[in-house]
Amino acid sequence: MPSGKPHVAGLYAIADSTYLTADQFVPAVRAALDGGARVIQYRDKKSEPGQREAIARALNALCREHAVPFLINDDVALAALVGAAGVHLGRDDPDIASARAALGDAALIGVSCYNELARAQTAQAKGADYVAFGRFFTSRTKPQAVPATPELLRAARSGLKIPIVAIGGITPENGVSLIAAGADALAVIEGVFNQPDIRTAAERYARLFE
Repeated sequence: MPSGKPHVAGLYAIADSTYLTADQFVPAVRAALDGGARVIQYRDKKSEPGQREAIARALNALCREHAVPFLINDDVALAALVGAAGVHLGRDDPDIASARAALGDAALIGVSCYNELARAQTAQAKGADYVAFGRFFTSRTKPQAVPATPELLRAARSGLKIPIVAIGGITPENGVSLIAAGADALAVIEGVFNQPDIRTAAERYARLFE
């Protein structure tokens, strides 16, 4: 990794339009950052392009204030436009090479690997900065997602050199087992952003890494 590139670890909070309206993103993310979130991802399947750009610019500025990397889900062009720290890619998104060409060597590029260790190994070989596995528990945000196991995390930990993110139905109670199995970061959507007190919710996850 280029020197100075942030390490993906701790609470990885995904601000998602499933739970947040356009005007809620900034205050919600501010609360999550105040609670100890160490990575923010912006995932918005509802807003119009101009609105998404405005939200992304505001979130990017907020994350820079907190020295926390700001990543955009799926949209390499938007990440480049607003100067985000990087992008998170799924199965149907652009490949790592084209994302790297658009965003530069300093960008963080993460890849969803579901329950597939081979996909993670390939992603690492192609220059991904971290990989994400899951879902590990029942998830209301992505109920159809394939299940993954702590054994997968242990195998990934022994075979990968890049950070490993776990996602899917993770709570402060069940997240402990995933960290023990090798997860560097816990990606959380509903557990942070669908809670009455976002800052306190984030703090409960952040404490797991102390």
